[in-house]
Amino acid sequence: MAVTIQIRRVANRGAPLDLPRYESPGAAGLDLRADEAVTLAPGERRLVPTGLAVEIPPGYEGQVRPRSGLALRHGIGMVNAPGTIDSDYRGEVGVLLVNHGQAPVGFARGDRIAQLVIAPVVQAELVLVDALSDSGRGDGGFGSTGHQ
Repeated sequence: MAVTIQIRRVANRGAPLDLPRYESPGAAGLDLRADEAVTLAPGERRLVPTGLAVEIPPGYEGQVRPRSGLALRHGIGMVNAPGTIDSDYRGEVGVLLVNHGQAPVGFARGDRIAQLVIAPVVQAELVLVDALSDSGRGDGGFGSTGHQ
């Protein structure tokens, strides 16, 4: 199933970068690229611009997710993974990277820094009630499942 996503360049920070694309036939995410060079010190977080804005149709969201190779090799993740791009947002897509590693990590303009997954969204209708139905778990919180 394909959905059409309109995309535009919102910044002129140099020669136009490649548009996001799927790197393999089975890829779930479109690769996002840094639109400026950045170096992250250990423990540092930074909003890295992509130079792009997207128009996601109603009923869908964009999920900005970390790249597993950057996490494995350098300890790079995202503070808010996954980040959500709502269907009514039209501003520049930014990636909130964090360096969990022990050494500074640099990215050149054009490096792939994250991936964008387009996913369907269901909006809930909330109903206020006096009680909820029973379940096997009940109100057991963090770490309460899987114990015998």
